[in-house]
Amino acid sequence: MAGNSFGQLFRITTFGESHGPAIGVIIDGCPSNLEIDTKFIQSELDKRKPGQSKITTQRKESDSVQILSGIFEGKTTGTPIALNILNEDQKSQDYSHIKDTYRPSHADYTYDYKYSHRDYRGGGRSSARETVARVAAGAIAKILLQQIGIEIFAHVSAVGNINAPRLERNSVNELLQIREGNIVRCADPVTAERMIEHIDQIRKEGDTIGGKISCVIRNCPVGLGDPVFDKLHADLGKAMLSINAVHGFEYGSGFSGSEMRGSEHNDIIIPNASTDSVNKPFKTSTNFSGGIQGGISNGMEIFFQVAFKPVATIMQNQNTVNAEGIPAEIKGKGRHDPCVVPRAVAIVEAMAALVLADHYLRNKTVIL
Repeated sequence: MAGNSFGQLFRITTFGESHGPAIGVIIDGCPSNLEIDTKFIQSELDKRKPGQSKITTQRKESDSVQILSGIFEGKTTGTPIALNILNEDQKSQDYSHIKDTYRPSHADYTYDYKYSHRDYRGGGRSSARETVARVAAGAIAKILLQQIGIEIFAHVSAVGNINAPRLERNSVNELLQIREGNIVRCADPVTAERMIEHIDQIRKEGDTIGGKISCVIRNCPVGLGDPVFDKLHADLGKAMLSINAVHGFEYGSGFSGSEMRGSEHNDIIIPNASTDSVNKPFKTSTNFSGGIQGGISNGMEIFFQVAFKPVATIMQNQNTVNAEGIPAEIKGKGRHDPCVVPRAVAIVEAMAALVLADHYLRNKTVIL
């Protein structure tokens, strides 16, 4: 199985399965002498871990991170960083009914066909549990980005057809306080209550619901991104689409931009009179470009939206087939999220941080 690594200079490789002994990640390319706050890494993992509330899976995992290498006396050494998270609450018997039967909209059939042997316990490598490793690595990337002032904030902006209003221009710390004040992780408290009620009702019906996560990146320097195939938005898109259950990505004006005229959509360039004008001499009067032009960051706020499908495991009977092609009926068992987006906020932020850390180091190398 290929495709387990991501990034060029700041590069990660994840390993492990949902019901194996552990999930882990190797980080290559992290600069030395970077102070690492292990409490911060754990706080990021806690935002993604299962069993947080009534609207998440009830699997109980502490997701406690173990640092195996690459960090000494609280600082990175420049050598590969190995992070390990033990699996503590597997219930593999919950998946015995799918050993030879394919669940609708899961990876069961495609994995079986491609590899001729699959770990059916919780989906094995295809499980969203793999993303715990990305969040751990993303926390290291965030610490690196903090050194240059880059801030990343994501929140649940939609559940089903319930949409939150656009973010206010609060500080990231203020937005974090609002977001973490509710179990759905929406930065608008009124909308959050409607979302929670809707998810809980869907859960009681044995069904699931999709949603959207919006992300904003502030204080990004000008010049990150490499044409032609390594455009910043292209790498962000790949990062987001690699997350389990993601079915859509748009940045800036996104799909709505296709309905506009050029005279409406063009971002007019003007002098930047703010305090950061030395490094950012210009800005734009609008930001339909989403902070990226020609695949390169222009210093404006980067924003994008990620759409998640409904979780495929539902507690209702569904028709399917087994490995022999014989019709079968299947019903979800075990512990599953009725809506994935509350826990996916941390994953979106982590993947954005990994992309930016990689491009920052690549850009720094070019400048040197």
